[in-house]
Amino acid sequence: MTDLTIDAFKTSNGIRVVAITTGQMREVDRIAVEETGPNLFQMMENAGRNLALQAIEVLGDGWRGANIVVLAGLGGNAGGGICAARHLANRQAKVQLALSNPDGLGEVPAFQRKIFHSTSGQVVEASGLSSLRPDLILDAVIGYSLKGAPRGAALDFIQWANSTGAPILSLDVPSGVDSTTGASEGEFMRAMWTMTLALPKTGLIPTKTGELYLADIGIPERVYSNMALDYTHPFENDYRVRLLPS
Repeated sequence: MTDLTIDAFKTSNGIRVVAITTGQMREVDRIAVEETGPNLFQMMENAGRNLALQAIEVLGDGWRGANIVVLAGLGGNAGGGICAARHLANRQAKVQLALSNPDGLGEVPAFQRKIFHSTSGQVVEASGLSSLRPDLILDAVIGYSLKGAPRGAALDFIQWANSTGAPILSLDVPSGVDSTTGASEGEFMRAMWTMTLALPKTGLIPTKTGELYLADIGIPERVYSNMALDYTHPFENDYRVRLLPS
């Protein structure tokens, strides 16, 4: 462990979980999609369902009456957030979804948005965020695709979320934080919790992530062995586990 990166984490049961860089995570995704599976639709569904369950867990017994705002950007991270919004709405939670660029969604997150429209969840314009009083914010704005300081609608989302005082649960990495280095060139989500996917990233330092959790999105062990990673399955009989610096 150095000042800004973490080489490995451990679960509450003491299982060592190697941390990887953004580039390595892209390779994990590539091998899964092109060689072994699961495909993007499956991984996004698994990510979103786990995020919804994590939201219910952190809200506790009052989750049905809580006002949950989901902030989604453009890529796969956004799709996971939209999927989580749907699972929460299907359970009659009070969910409002805001998209930074509704016309810019890729195929897979756009499909998630299509399904969301058939739920009781509401879509709100970015301009309407100031009138909301969230009890929980789900951050699915940028993820590991960060390039430089956040700007435009993504920056607006981050600034609004931080200004509300509501607790923030980030998906994969708090928006605005570099998942390899832990650095933030500009504004970033002040997450109380972060639920990262597949494997933790080296930049997920405690001062940026809050409590850190790892979610299983269905990546088979062969992906990690193909990359010569020192991998031990950390989930046992769960799909989400708490992580601590090793």
